[in-house]
Amino acid sequence: MIPSVEIKNLTKQFAQGEPAIDNLTLNIEKGKITGLIGPDGAGKTTLIRLIAGLLTPSKGEITTLELSPVQQRDLLNTKIGYMPQKFGLYEDLSVIENLNLYADLKGILKPEKEELFNKVLDITDLNNFRPRLAGALSGGMKQKLGLACTLLGKPDLLLLDEPSVGVDPISRRELIKMVRELTDEGMTIFWSTAYLDEAHSFDNCIVMNEGKIIYSGLPHNLSETTTGFEEKVIELMGGFNPEPSELAEKFELKEDNGEYVIEALDLAKKYGDFYAVKNNTFHIKKGEIFGLLGPNGAGKSTSFKMMCGLATPTRGTAKIMGQDILKNPSKARSYLGYMAQKFSLYGDMSVLQNLSFFSGVYGLNIFQRKEKINEIVDIFHFKKYLDRDAKELPLGYKQRLSLACAVMHNPPVLFLDEPTSGVDPITRREFWHHIKALSKKGVTVMVTTHFMDEAEFCDRISLFYKGEAIATGSPKELKTMANAKTMEEAFVGLIREREREIVKSER
Repeated sequence: MIPSVEIKNLTKQFAQGEPAIDNLTLNIEKGKITGLIGPDGAGKTTLIRLIAGLLTPSKGEITTLELSPVQQRDLLNTKIGYMPQKFGLYEDLSVIENLNLYADLKGILKPEKEELFNKVLDITDLNNFRPRLAGALSGGMKQKLGLACTLLGKPDLLLLDEPSVGVDPISRRELIKMVRELTDEGMTIFWSTAYLDEAHSFDNCIVMNEGKIIYSGLPHNLSETTTGFEEKVIELMGGFNPEPSELAEKFELKEDNGEYVIEALDLAKKYGDFYAVKNNTFHIKKGEIFGLLGPNGAGKSTSFKMMCGLATPTRGTAKIMGQDILKNPSKARSYLGYMAQKFSLYGDMSVLQNLSFFSGVYGLNIFQRKEKINEIVDIFHFKKYLDRDAKELPLGYKQRLSLACAVMHNPPVLFLDEPTSGVDPITRREFWHHIKALSKKGVTVMVTTHFMDEAEFCDRISLFYKGEAIATGSPKELKTMANAKTMEEAFVGLIREREREIVKSER
């Protein structure tokens, strides 16, 4: 059988640095799901763009669906579907309007449209959301809509660049199930991912590092378990040997106020007739790591925004270090370091300019700024990136920069909204190494995550569904409630149980 993609001695060299792809040889099997795994900067996106004909090789050969991506790109475009990391949905257009736009761009004629739309909306379970604006969809539903747009034109090869980043475990399972059904129809899937637990859902698995393939074969030959898969990949990438956290060692915690450092008091947020958050009450002690878990659209980020004064509650309030966020917003926020879900620093400013700006915003004087910036640069290894615009950084370094800016002023409270979304396993280990060390130092951390192995690091967890906390306790307690062995099983089990309760009450 002829492979869908044949690559021989492929090299891609950009203007500076080491080759992004370094003498790589690879075949991608037809009608199978091949997973692509690797750290930030490994060359995953570059490889996908070369296969699609969006980049030209420096050396070597690529054949995609028996066509040359360089010389026959226009013909190839009719046979492939490409979903980049940041798929270009138009958030002020509805689901059906986005599909119409992408159908027009692909030259799909009107008689074919309705049949195609029905098919892709059935596959992605979006039929009931045709009139909804894309901007009003949850993260998981946006990814499904991106997939639906990518499937228009019945591609033979589907290139998915981290389609499940920031998507909750239930939606990730649904995406994988949808894609698996497409291979049953003969489609070839090339799927890059940062979630290593997805690897056992693939037929074949490729691990890349520094532009080279360091493993190619069956996922089960790498490790029999999903957890041991992650350990093996980290080992292949050179391992993670944590030194004592320099960030925590140099962190000076000055303030202490009362038994509870963070309090949510009957928080609610209503948009029209819809409650994004309702009846949200919890108390977090000094040094606790408190996790907010839940599906996309459950109300986690809305709660974060209310807790730090970025959104006004419809009802209730929050307190940070005893300061009411509504009555004393400036004082309450002065105790807080906030890392947003989406990269929220200044993309057109350099790393150094961002560090300088945020150290000034947080009130450090000119001497403190210089000392702190030098300290942060050493801890997060920013030296070679200091003059680079933040928007041009690899994702792992963008997340490091976001965390660095959040801790410039040694805050006693950290709000981290999906801090490791999309980053490689070694960077995730590094982040949690710092987070756990900071909590031992007395820093109180509230965090959201879709990585269920990270949930195990939390002291307590509040599981959200449709704006409400449906279960609260330690990871062990939640697993006991759900009669589950893992946090992912507990997450899915407790959500499904709640769904059944809702259906029963509506009868």
